[in-house]
Amino acid sequence: MKKIVFATNNQHKLLEVRAVVGNEIEIISLAELNCFDDIAETGNTLEENALIKAKYINEKFGLDCMADDTGLEVEALGGEPGVFSARYAGEEQNSKNNMEKLLHNLKDINNRNACFRTVIAFIENSEIKYFDGIIKGEIIREPRGIAGFGYDPVFVPDGYSQTFAELGAEEKNRISHRALAVKKLADYLKQS
Repeated sequence: MKKIVFATNNQHKLLEVRAVVGNEIEIISLAELNCFDDIAETGNTLEENALIKAKYINEKFGLDCMADDTGLEVEALGGEPGVFSARYAGEEQNSKNNMEKLLHNLKDINNRNACFRTVIAFIENSEIKYFDGIIKGEIIREPRGIAGFGYDPVFVPDGYSQTFAELGAEEKNRISHRALAVKKLADYLKQS
């Protein structure tokens, strides 16, 4: 079975990715490697941040590695918060504060179109490949739901009436931006 390190300490992301790949690929967490390093995301794009994390782990452990970066891009805010989604309201990376800042910045705006975009950088035998996933939707005016994390309580994907936080893990994992990117990676691995 193919083994890949997922360069994250985010349990929500880890569970999402494992749910998407199932038993076909073993996803090893940083905790399983006893790695709790704080890898600084200093890039200006999702691609750069994903690659920074993947390279760090690949070079440190010599293992095939994937890393992702995800951003919420809001049309009326010129793509904000984008690459700064996790620290939109400050470096402490507080999801509640991030959501409050987003809703405040959109309070008088009717165009609520947004998308979640995930980019995965995958390093295998020193070769770098990228996989992405995008899901469009809109930002609602008040948070709804208790599942998920980050901006999930304020994001309603196109074709749905519920937020990611209301849909539940199984449905979200089937349609999410991260799921789409991970499925592309899994398809690539099955063919290689």
